[in-house]
Amino acid sequence: MVETTIGEPGPGQALVRITDMSVDPYMRGRMNDARSYVPPFRVGEVMSGGAVGFVVESKDASLPVGTWVSSNELAWRDYGIADAKFLQPIDLAMAHASRYLGALGMPGLTAFAGLFDIGKFKEGETVFVSSAGGAVGTMVGQLAKLHGGKVIGSVGTPEKAAYLRDELGFDAAFDYHDGIGKQLRAAAPDGIDVYFDNVGGEQLQAAIGALKTYGRIVACGMISQYSEQSGAPTNLTQIVGKRLRMQGFIVFDHNDRMPAFRQEIAAALREGKLKYPETFIDGLENAPQALLDLFGGHHLGKVIVRVAPEGTKPA
Repeated sequence: MVETTIGEPGPGQALVRITDMSVDPYMRGRMNDARSYVPPFRVGEVMSGGAVGFVVESKDASLPVGTWVSSNELAWRDYGIADAKFLQPIDLAMAHASRYLGALGMPGLTAFAGLFDIGKFKEGETVFVSSAGGAVGTMVGQLAKLHGGKVIGSVGTPEKAAYLRDELGFDAAFDYHDGIGKQLRAAAPDGIDVYFDNVGGEQLQAAIGALKTYGRIVACGMISQYSEQSGAPTNLTQIVGKRLRMQGFIVFDHNDRMPAFRQEIAAALREGKLKYPETFIDGLENAPQALLDLFGGHHLGKVIVRVAPEGTKPA
């Protein structure tokens, strides 16, 4: 943690007071100095990530003072200066600012595009989602239910499993520590059509075994293998015999879907058809621990760090 002068925006820029920031699993990959779809973090430089806040000084006519914005450039700080093209105005009449980091932001679009565009989910199909209590998984399960599917989720605690069943409407949910394969077979004796993978490893192996012929695997993330490698899965030959399709994707490739996605999700939130749990961690100084806790499964839903005290608004 360092303190420095805030600075002033230049032409075409704005100074933003950050109120909330996001911590996400993909940030772990950016700590490896390796070529990827986003550049790695650099030692000695401020980290970046999703954040929301309001404009306090502007040198761009499109962003008057007081405008609420979201950005993928300004996390991990109290104030940030960015070019206007990197600041997207958000509508607080549609939803609370924090929703633009979760349900109406990158995790929500990930669930939407992954399920419908990559997974080709159809009404009446059975979907299995791992890390189902997380920011993406909670959305995947509810979207599949809203569109007429059967949904099974795996999580890390019995309490989370009960929440998915009782509060979010999952047809089945279980603690993967109690054995993934047997519980998945019990929940879907006739097999699954789509596996939305956030974990990889043993859960991917169990899903391959449970998938029906012509099933689809949506490879969103493999959180179990970001820091260490495992031997699973060992049944990849089933992909051939079952004619399975497995496709990875990056949410930024689907930004054209944002308008349709936000319209549907905002309406579902307003009408109470969709719930989106959020876990708030207060204080920028606690952001590193909040990120670490993602990989221990300590929180439910979207994890958001409150950078400014709750209720902070433009002057």
